[in-house]
Amino acid sequence: MKILIVLTSHDQLGNTGKKTGLWLEEFAAPYYLLKDAGASIKLASPKGGQPPLDPKSELPENQTHATKRFRTDGAAQAELANTEELVYLLASDFDAVFYPGGHGPMWDMPDNAASIALIEDFVNAGKPVAAVCHAPVALVNVRGKDGEYLVKGKRVTGFSNAEEEAVGLTTVVPFLLEDRLRELGGNYSKTSNWMPYVQVAGNLVTGQNPASSGPAAEALLELLRRSTGTSASTGKTSR
Repeated sequence: MKILIVLTSHDQLGNTGKKTGLWLEEFAAPYYLLKDAGASIKLASPKGGQPPLDPKSELPENQTHATKRFRTDGAAQAELANTEELVYLLASDFDAVFYPGGHGPMWDMPDNAASIALIEDFVNAGKPVAAVCHAPVALVNVRGKDGEYLVKGKRVTGFSNAEEEAVGLTTVVPFLLEDRLRELGGNYSKTSNWMPYVQVAGNLVTGQNPASSGPAAEALLELLRRSTGTSASTGKTSR
């Protein structure tokens, strides 16, 4: 299994003067879940190099087993510091793509031509696409095979209005992700704030929040297992 993980390069939280970027847990949990399942992983971002990390995601109260593992993993840290520029990546070289969130993607993913074209290539090739928390924003200008918005008529989720309100950023983000997904015809649903919640619609996987990053990666692996006859947990061929 070859999986591409696409990360944000945006580090400014609107006009607040505060920093944002990638939410560490949303990278670390899928990264290790996929890697431990035997996947070969490539990291990319719009600008390449080190993606900015949301400072709040590095606070003690936001640490998880996966983030703690990352902090002792020099190889993974080196990979994250040297992501490839997104424009040079091809969907044909991978079996699936995963977009972690954080607030950063709200600014540099919706209109990113390279990202839109890449996702559309994955979709047209029938390969799984996954995005979690704010990262489903990367889907808002993506079209499906029928020319309609990819999310139209599909079960989707993402960072909810209630969660955005809870973190006090409803007037800072360019738009509310839940609202935009609904406006595009997505069959949006959610659960309680901060609880794991994943929706799967064909080859499209979306997760609501940081707690959904691991479950979203598990759902992605299950799609890959079904398409290749490979066990997501062991990497061995099913009989």
